[in-house]
Amino acid sequence: MKHKQEQWTSKIGFILAASGSAIGLGAIWKLPYMTGTNGGGAFFIIFLLFTLFLGLPLLLAEFTIGRHTKKEAISAYETLAPNTPWNWIGKLGVFTAFLLLSFYSVVGGWIVIYLIRSTTLNLSGLSTDDFSNIFNETISNPFMAVGAHFLFLLLTIIVVKGGIQKGIERYTKIMMPALFILFIVIVLRSVTLTGSLDGIRFLFIPDFSSVTGETVLMAIGQSFFSLSLGTSIMVTYSSYLKTDESLPKAAGSIVSLSIFISVLAGLAIFPAVFSFGLEPTEGPPLIFIVLPAVFSSIPFGSIFFFIFMLLLLFATLTSAFSLLELVVASVTKNDKNKRERATWKYGLFIFVLGIPSALSYGIIADIEIFGQTFFDSLDFLVSNILIPLGALLIAIFTPFVIKKHVLFEELNKGSSLKRWLFETWYFLLKYIVPIAIIFAFLNLIGII
Repeated sequence: MKHKQEQWTSKIGFILAASGSAIGLGAIWKLPYMTGTNGGGAFFIIFLLFTLFLGLPLLLAEFTIGRHTKKEAISAYETLAPNTPWNWIGKLGVFTAFLLLSFYSVVGGWIVIYLIRSTTLNLSGLSTDDFSNIFNETISNPFMAVGAHFLFLLLTIIVVKGGIQKGIERYTKIMMPALFILFIVIVLRSVTLTGSLDGIRFLFIPDFSSVTGETVLMAIGQSFFSLSLGTSIMVTYSSYLKTDESLPKAAGSIVSLSIFISVLAGLAIFPAVFSFGLEPTEGPPLIFIVLPAVFSSIPFGSIFFFIFMLLLLFATLTSAFSLLELVVASVTKNDKNKRERATWKYGLFIFVLGIPSALSYGIIADIEIFGQTFFDSLDFLVSNILIPLGALLIAIFTPFVIKKHVLFEELNKGSSLKRWLFETWYFLLKYIVPIAIIFAFLNLIGII
């Protein structure tokens, strides 16, 4: 029996949902600490270039696959290349989403804890050491970390089981605009702190002498992570898109918003880092130490801190929605009758899978995999191996399996795409994207 395909009710709903998936913690949490631990401006500029010249072409490829087939990740590849192993791209994406959401929701749980504590925490008089101690106490408490991890996934399940229109789209239309506005307020305060200019220089003035093959691979992985690429999330999201919507315009809007938020995140974090005498190499805790310090230095800081943590939770949830949606859509094949049960089943399975990550900074902190905690190892595997691998396969699949005229016709629906723009996109996708990813992989393992 054929099930009626869900659709986004509006273009703005799709763009905000896709942007929410793309922005989430990728731009706000991960990008600042990746920039800080990989040399600052050089990494940031490489990331921005990769987002434009690798991420945008790949985003359009996923959009084209999804809307053309009107199928979720696994079925989309089966439709375009039946009776071939190409559907493993979708299966790899679902597997990657499982792993990613399992540790991503742990960070979401930290935000839940901070949101709850912000209702009673008086920021005035607290030093950055105090904020660092608060964070370490938060993530090392096993009951708190696992409980918050569960609560975050519970919120995700409740929204995703409602479907596209009544669940994901309804909430992201409210969450994302509010986040943008408050972020600008934080940036204005951060860049006016004493000593903030050093942080701005760190972010925008590159020192390419420190760039290595691993830096390049991490920048590639971050550009894909920040746009939710390589897992076929955008294949699934675009399958709900109406035929008369312009894919190039939608992709351009999403990439522009992602870059805009990335720059805002850098300007919110690094001027404050240098102003408060912190090290930009703090790693994953960076945002949880720096931002409270920023809020402590402004009038009504505690109120603003609560509002920001609430909106940060929203942004984190929008990414979690897309990850769980990818999994649920792939197993239910758009059967609404199976959605609720599947959402609960796989959401709870992801919770169990994420427990070791939740305990990585507490009772199992001494257990290491290749010299890293379980959380960090999983993050490295997903961000720097699985996501770039998935992106590489999609970049090969799209131009080599789908006929060129089919791609042009799909991209032309709802828009008047100039031929030279199509040819530029096609060239970047067919040659530049895969070569860049392969080069980074070979450099990482020491072959070149």
